[in-house]
Amino acid sequence: MERRFQKIKIFLAAAVFFIGGILAEFGGVLYAQVPSVIEHIRFPLWAELDAYPGLKEAYDPDSGVYDFPVSRIRETGPFLMEGMVYGWDFVYVPYDKTREVQEYFELSEIQPLSEGAGDIITYSSPWIEDNRLNCWCDFTRSEYQIQNYYLWATIQNPTIQGRGYGSLELGFDGIRQAAEDAAKNAVRNYYRSVIKNKPKEIRGKLLLRKIPTLGIDAGRYVINLDFFMECGRILEYKQF
Repeated sequence: MERRFQKIKIFLAAAVFFIGGILAEFGGVLYAQVPSVIEHIRFPLWAELDAYPGLKEAYDPDSGVYDFPVSRIRETGPFLMEGMVYGWDFVYVPYDKTREVQEYFELSEIQPLSEGAGDIITYSSPWIEDNRLNCWCDFTRSEYQIQNYYLWATIQNPTIQGRGYGSLELGFDGIRQAAEDAAKNAVRNYYRSVIKNKPKEIRGKLLLRKIPTLGIDAGRYVINLDFFMECGRILEYKQF
């Protein structure tokens, strides 16, 4: 009987060791495939192989086969990376029919990336799929940038999400337009839930907290963005 219990113990120990090894192996694979945003930022990026017919790049006779998509990726990558590393300032003026005020939203960089300061983006593992040039976009945060991210994450900053659209005809400006539209929708939806009367103007800061997803929907760029928001100044109307 005692020998039988010893065999069972040995069998269970071996089984736990075997299953643990499998879980560790697959766990490592799954973890490696989850896009990171804190110490090292890594996300996929793409650009159309051919420029939209209305863009001047479409008629450049000196352009190489991949010049256009490479150029587009090198515009889009830094723009989105700046939103993840340093964030964006925003100014939002809500639409007010009574006062005949049109909605206005402006997004601007807080601090541009600088290779001289060590802000280096790398592009790797290119592949072509669905008439697009794809690659991985990587950036390693400095110690200061890591602490800055934790500061955004630990302060009582609300998290907001938005989807935005931009025109394909505008090229990179259409991608920027989509990002501004997503940020505007995120800010507007948040303040609608916490402010009863429409303010005259809202200012604040946004930091991308998750990997942006960019695509095309119904002939337009579409992007989904998830932010930390630092609430800044809210300017109220003096009279109704």
